[in-house]
Formats: sequence, C-alpha cells, structure tokens
Amino acid sequence: MRSQRILLVSLTILLLSSLLPAAQKPLFTLHEVDKGVWAAISPDRSKAGANAGFVIGESGVAVIDSFQNVGAARELLAAIRQRTNLPIRFLVNTHYHLDHMTGNGVFADAGAVILANRNVRAWAHTDNLKFFGPKPTAADRAWVKSLVLPSVTYRNGIDLYLGKRQLIVRHMPGHTGSDSIIVVPDANVVFTGDLLWGHHLPNLIDASTKPWIQTLDTLARRYPTATFVPGHGRISHRARLLAFRAYLVTLRRDIALGLKQGRSGDALVDAVRPQLAREYGTWGFFSYFVKPDILYTAEELEGKKKLPGGRVN
Repeated sequence: MRSQRILLVSLTILLLSSLLPAAQKPLFTLHEVDKGVWAAISPDRSKAGANAGFVIGESGVAVIDSFQNVGAARELLAAIRQRTNLPIRFLVNTHYHLDHMTGNGVFADAGAVILANRNVRAWAHTDNLKFFGPKPTAADRAWVKSLVLPSVTYRNGIDLYLGKRQLIVRHMPGHTGSDSIIVVPDANVVFTGDLLWGHHLPNLIDASTKPWIQTLDTLARRYPTATFVPGHGRISHRARLLAFRAYLVTLRRDIALGLKQGRSGDALVDAVRPQLAREYGTWGFFSYFVKPDILYTAEELEGKKKLPGGRVN
C-alpha cells in the first residue's frame, strides 16, 4: 500500500498538466542556447509536461524528446519549420517515461528516425502503465499503447551527424536505466533528459541514486563549461548540476541515518522532510516529490526497490 500511495503522488505531478486549462500556462518557451541549438523549456504544470529541444545542422534537424502532449509536439514541429525547411532526420528519446515520448508520432510522420537506448523500446508499452495506479483505465492503456517506439536502438550510444555537426548520444545510468544524454560538441551543449532536474526535486520512481551521483560526477568532469538542458526546470550550468548532485547525496545520507535509528514510513518522512526543506524547500516540485523521494530512496537503500524490467535495487 505504501508503494501505491507514493506512486499516486508521482502520478499527480506527471499528469497535473492535463488538469489545467490550456490557456493558463504556455506549452513551452524556446531558447537558442547556441547557434542552431534550441531548448524548449516547459513551465511547471504546462501540458507539455517536460522539456525538449532540437538541433539544426547543415543537412537536417535532430529533435530531443517529444513532450507528454501531442499538441505540444505539433507546436514544436511548427516552431522548427519557422526556422528551417531542412528535413527532420532524427528524434532521440532520452528515456522511456511518457512525458518525454508521447509526441513521437508527430516527428515520425515528419520523417524522423526515432532512436533511444534499447530499454526505451522494451519498457515504454509496459512500465509506463504504473503511472496510472493499480487499475489503469481503457483510456490510460490506449495512451500507453499509442506511444510510437524507437525504430533504432543502441546499448551504449551512437553518433549522429547533421552534415558536419555531430551529436554524441550516450547511455548513462541513474534516473530510469534507459537514460541517454545528447552532446553537441561544437556548441558545448548537453541535453541531459531527466538525469538533471534544474532546481527541481526529481521523480525517483525508477531511480538508482548511487550510480546517478556517479553520472553527475562524470558530467561535471567532462563538461565543466557546458550549458545543460535538463529534462525539467531551467537551462543550467555546472553549479546547478552540482547542486542537484548535492540533493541526491543529502537525501541518501539523511535517509540512511533515519533507517539506522529505526525509522520507517511516515516516521522517516517526518524526520527527513524538515531537513530537506531547509535547503531545498523552494525548489520546484518539492511538495509533490519530497515524500516519495524519501520512501523510494529508503526502499533502494534497503534493497527492496522494484525497477523497470523486473529488476530489484
């Protein structure tokens, strides 16, 4: 029952956008972070549900993620067409969660080859059902079944070229087990997907926080001056990436101490939440994710957490 309750909390924030009037929030705002490299930043509670982006090269366009909403994907395609008539060659999904791939079909219809880590294809039509609770409706099942899967998959990564412009796509662990980053070397820009949440608490439903911290260390070391486009939140740089790393470290430390003291469930939440609030209470999604973050991490540290594909953390 505890897992079901915290699952529904995660579902609330994931689908909050669907409950709000369309006029209340813009779907996204576009930011050219370098020449031909665009970030589509979705405000909190926007129907788009997450950030996305696109890269214009000499011979075509690559899109990164396709939102939670088909209408937002169509709007992004229209924005691309306002800037170039070059073909849409690629769409890379950063992971399998439906808030990052519901609009895949829009770009497939526009001619894009959809690529992702192989676990995205394996899990998208099955593990996304958990976001609707223990009894998904027929409409929920239809939504998940409608997700257009990647037609090209990789295990560790792939290099893409838009003429001379290179995109380095690499699988990295942490958020879901299906995560990829997309590096645009000539622009010093890294699209991180949900491996980075810009001053926002993350959804840890599928997370393995220990390797995730190592991934963030790697990103900070390899790309110390890069511009990072996170899966949620504002465009970021190294300092914000390290602040997010510090959140995961603090979360693990405080929960480990609480478990050592014999706390669990609501008692653990009551002990850890005020400590997190002092440092992270102003971050986005705090009220939605602080309790599930504590409980999911406790399950992880105790070796009881269920992960996609039937794995146990």
